[in-house]
Amino acid sequence: MVRRLDVTGADGVRLAAWDFTERTAPQGGPGVLLLHGLMGAAAHWAPVARWLAPRHRTIALDQRGHGHSEKPPAGPFTREAYVADAIAAVEELGLGPVTLVGHSMGALTAWQLAAERADLVHALVICDMRASALGAASQREWQDWFRRWPLPFPSLDAVRQWFGEDDPWVERPHPARGAFFAEVMTERPDGWRPVFDPDQMLTSRETWVHDAHWDSLAQVRCPTLVVRGLDGELGRAEAQEMVRVLPRGAYAEIPDAGHLLHYEHADAWREVVEPFLNGVLTG
Repeated sequence: MVRRLDVTGADGVRLAAWDFTERTAPQGGPGVLLLHGLMGAAAHWAPVARWLAPRHRTIALDQRGHGHSEKPPAGPFTREAYVADAIAAVEELGLGPVTLVGHSMGALTAWQLAAERADLVHALVICDMRASALGAASQREWQDWFRRWPLPFPSLDAVRQWFGEDDPWVERPHPARGAFFAEVMTERPDGWRPVFDPDQMLTSRETWVHDAHWDSLAQVRCPTLVVRGLDGELGRAEAQEMVRVLPRGAYAEIPDAGHLLHYEHADAWREVVEPFLNGVLTG
């Protein structure tokens, strides 16, 4: 059974955290906090949580603007706000010193938390997130992409079809991508729409479109694993440079995987991540 826990984030924003911990695992003290990426949700970590939860206290957080957490119309959706929310989750739930596992935007939040509050973080996994700025052209591409969404979708099958095959960004059929987006849709009177506000997603994204984050990466002192998929957004050269910059960095990659590597290739992801987590959680 997954249990919802309420967290009060920065500026009083209400956040939903999801406790996957099973009875066989410790019920208090240090744990693992799973942080999803942009447009994602805590539910996307379910395949990972299944093998963590029997042995470790395992919590997944819906970050502000996402999932079941509050979506404040005026924000803020800054790096500082996302990091402060994650710190609030660690402190209010008594998870520290926590092991942070982050995907994409969640990975950036995780390493900025580790850089800012080393006392709260035991270890870190960075999953397919770049430290370099993406550039303004990337933000324009995303704006155009959101405008192409054929909202509202008449059904969840239509969601799966569009994001898995019909989306111009899809080069070949990608059922897992369709399933990923189906999990972040909700039914409205006129059809199915995303649980998030696309404009809020663009605002959240601006902070790594225009800014690089190498300085904060270099301040992370805990053991850190950088994981990429061969077809993901993080290139091998940049990933290896991130490992070099990290004082205690390690590297892993997953063949035949793209950006959604933890969701689409859960077994392969486990094979490269579990030995690292076993070492830091039991060492």
